[in-house]
Amino acid sequence: MSQTTPSNSFPLLSLIDSPADLRALPKQKLAQVCHELRQYLLNSVSQSSGHLASGLGTVELTVALHRVYQTPYDHIVWDVGHQAYPHKILTGRREQLSSIRQKDGLHPFPWREESEYDVLSVGHSSTSISAALGMAIAAEKDADNRKVVAVIGDGAMTAGMAFEALNHAGDIAPNMLVILNDNEMSISENVGALNNHFARLLSGKFYTSLREGSKQLLRGMPVVRELASRAEEHVKGMVTPGTIFEELGFNYIGPVDGHDVDSLVETLSNMRGMKGPQLLHVVTRKGKGYAPAEKDPIGYHGVPKFDPKIDQLPSAKASLPSYSKIFGDWLCDMAASDDKLVAITPAMREGSGMVEFSQRFPDQYYDVAIAEQHSVTLAAGLAIGGYRPVVAIYSTFLQRAYDQVIHDVALQNLPVVFAIDRAGIVGADGPTHQGAFDISFLRCIPNLVVMTPSDENECRQMLYTAYDSKRPAAVRYPRGNGIGCDLAPLSALVIGEAKLRREGKDVAILNFGTLLPDVMQAAENLGASVIDMRFVKPLDEAAITQAAAQHKLLVTVEENAIAGGAGSAVSELLHAQGNATPVLHIGLPDEFIKHGTQGEIRQELGLDAAGIEATIRKRLEKNA
Repeated sequence: MSQTTPSNSFPLLSLIDSPADLRALPKQKLAQVCHELRQYLLNSVSQSSGHLASGLGTVELTVALHRVYQTPYDHIVWDVGHQAYPHKILTGRREQLSSIRQKDGLHPFPWREESEYDVLSVGHSSTSISAALGMAIAAEKDADNRKVVAVIGDGAMTAGMAFEALNHAGDIAPNMLVILNDNEMSISENVGALNNHFARLLSGKFYTSLREGSKQLLRGMPVVRELASRAEEHVKGMVTPGTIFEELGFNYIGPVDGHDVDSLVETLSNMRGMKGPQLLHVVTRKGKGYAPAEKDPIGYHGVPKFDPKIDQLPSAKASLPSYSKIFGDWLCDMAASDDKLVAITPAMREGSGMVEFSQRFPDQYYDVAIAEQHSVTLAAGLAIGGYRPVVAIYSTFLQRAYDQVIHDVALQNLPVVFAIDRAGIVGADGPTHQGAFDISFLRCIPNLVVMTPSDENECRQMLYTAYDSKRPAAVRYPRGNGIGCDLAPLSALVIGEAKLRREGKDVAILNFGTLLPDVMQAAENLGASVIDMRFVKPLDEAAITQAAAQHKLLVTVEENAIAGGAGSAVSELLHAQGNATPVLHIGLPDEFIKHGTQGEIRQELGLDAAGIEATIRKRLEKNA
C-alpha cells in the first residue's frame, strides 16, 4: 500500500524523510521543494482518492512551518486535518500516502497514534486553538521553551469554540501563535505588496523591541501608556483588518501571501521569539497550483480517483439515489407547499443534499457555518416564532450540540425535525466521522421521537411523519444510496408501529435501520422471523412482547453502538416486564471504529448477512 518516490521526478522531496532533512536544505531550495510537494500530492491523491484542494493550498505554509519550528519538539496543531496531507508527506509518511483513508492505511487526519508529529488527533472543526492553548500553558508551567502553533482555516474560525479559545488566550496571554489560513473564501482583503511589507515590519526585531521597550518605559505613566497604545492601534488599524483579534488580546500580523515561502519563513522566524499570543493572517488559495481545483475548490475538496491531465473529475455513474438526495428532494417538496418550513445546516449544504433547496428557496434556507450548537437553538427560536425548522446535520456533528437538543428543543417540546445524515458506518473518514452513537444519546431524551428507516421510501415517509407530528423528532439515515424501491405518496406513519417482514420460528430478528437486506438474507438461511422495528422511541412494545412469547431467541440488529443502543432499549423493556426471553445484541462494539470502506468495516464487524447469520448460529449452538 506504499509507493516509492522516484528521485528523478522529485529530486529534493525524495531526500526529505523528516523535517530535519527539510531544515538542512539551503533556503534557496525551498521553492523547488514546494513545487515537488504540490506535484507529489496531486499525483498521489488522484490515484488513491482523498482530500485534495485544501492540501494544495497549504504547501508553502507547511514547508515554512517545519522549516522554522523544531518539530516534533515544537508543536504544530492542525485544525480538522483536510489541510494536513503535505504535513504527512514531510513527516516520514511520504511513501504511505497512497494508502490514506484505506483500510489499514494512513489515517485521513492527523492522528496521535500514527506519528509523533501529530500532536492532536482531529476530525471535527475548530478544536486547534483550545488544544494549543492547553499545550502552551503546560509549556509555561514547566518552564519549557517549546513553541506552540495552531493552524486554523477561516471556515473553522466561524465556530464559537474558536472564539472562546481566543478570548481565553488573550486574557491569560501565553506564548503561542495562531495562524489563520484564509483561503480566499471569506474574511480578508486581497493581499498586496504593502500588506506583505507591513507584516514583515510588524514581526521584525526593530518593531518588536521598540514595542516591548516602550511598554517598559511607559509602565509607570498610565495616561501616556494609554495614549501610546491607542496610537499603535490607529496605525495598525489603517492598514490591517485584525481589529477583532487585537481586541481579544492577540497581536495581529498580516495578511501575508501564503504562497510566498521565503516571506513566510522570514515572518515566522521573526514571530517565533515573540512573547504573548500572536495571530498571523495567511491568505492562501484552495487548490493552488492545479487550475481545476482553483476554479472549483468545493468540488475538488474530496475527490475520487481521477486523471489530473483531464480538467474535470469523472462523472458519477448513474446509480440509485443517495439518502442525502432523498432528503433534499423531500425538503423541496415540503417547502413548495409550506412557506413556514425553514431548513438549517451547519456548513454541510453539499453533503446534506441541500444545494437545490438553497437555490429554489433561499429565504427558507440558513447555513449557520460551523456552529452546531447555534443551529439547534436557532431552530428552537424559529419554532417558538411559529416556523417549522428542519435541522440537517451529520450524526457525528450532532454530538457537538447535545445540550441544545435536550435543553432548548426537547425540554420545551418544540416541533424541530432532526434529519441525521451519515448515521452508522461512514467509512474512509474514520473514527471522528462514524455515526456510532446517535441512537444511544438520543433515545434517553424525553419528548423525542427517534426513527430508523430501512430504505429510501421509509426515510421519506419518516421525514414527513416527523414534520407532521409537530413534536421533537429525529430521523437517522446512512451515507450512501438506497436500494431502488419505489417512492410512495407521502403519508404519516403510526408513531411507534413496527412492521413484520418475515415469519419464521425459534429466532426473531428485530431490525433497526438500513441493514434490513442483510438481515433478511440471514433470516432466510436461519428460518427466522424479521420485524422491522422502524422506531427506536417509542418502541412497539406489543410487537416485542409477542415476538418474545413466540420465539426462543430475540436478536436486535443496528448500526449503532450496542452500548445504550436500540437493542438495550429492547432488553430494558423485557426486563421491566419480568420477561426472561434471551436477547442477542448485534451492532457496533465498544471501541472507536477505524477507517476503511463501509463494506470492509461491516464485514469485519459481522454486520453483513454472513456475519449476522454466523453470530446468531454461534449463540444458538451455545444455547443448545
